Amino acid sequence: MVRKIFVTLFCSVCLIIFVSPLHGQDSKKITLPNGDMVWDLNGEWEVFIENYGNFAYYGSYPNVYKITQNGSSFTGIRLKDNPPPSSGRAGTKSVQGELDKNGFKRLEIISSAGSIIPSKGQISEDGNKISIDAPNYARQTYTRK
Repeated sequence: MVRKIFVTLFCSVCLIIFVSPLHGQDSKKITLPNGDMVWDLNGEWEVFIENYGNFAYYGSYPNVYKITQNGSSFTGIRLKDNPPPSSGRAGTKSVQGELDKNGFKRLEIISSAGSIIPSKGQISEDGNKISIDAPNYARQTYTRK
């Protein structure tokens, strides 16, 4: 009797351990009308901006962005003002792009002056981190809040 209870309890714990992470990963993806699954980037992200090259003058600093996604397209806005000398104000557009099943199909950061800068990026395996590089301008690291 004790052995049956132990085996049942052991199997239940194993099920919880293995099924929970799989379920959590699916919740960070959405299915597009064409059947492709893409990352769900909606929400607030803590962002660390490291300016270099042409933007080195603006230094490095943290911010918080809110990303809104509609299908495979997304847009991010600043939730805080960038520190001086940058002119990026809360509520202004900061990033935009389009996703496909492999990650980013198109990705652009938007400078505080409104310039659109083509960029490259990667999304972590769990969908909680994004790394973006706008060559000769800035590197940005996003962490899901």
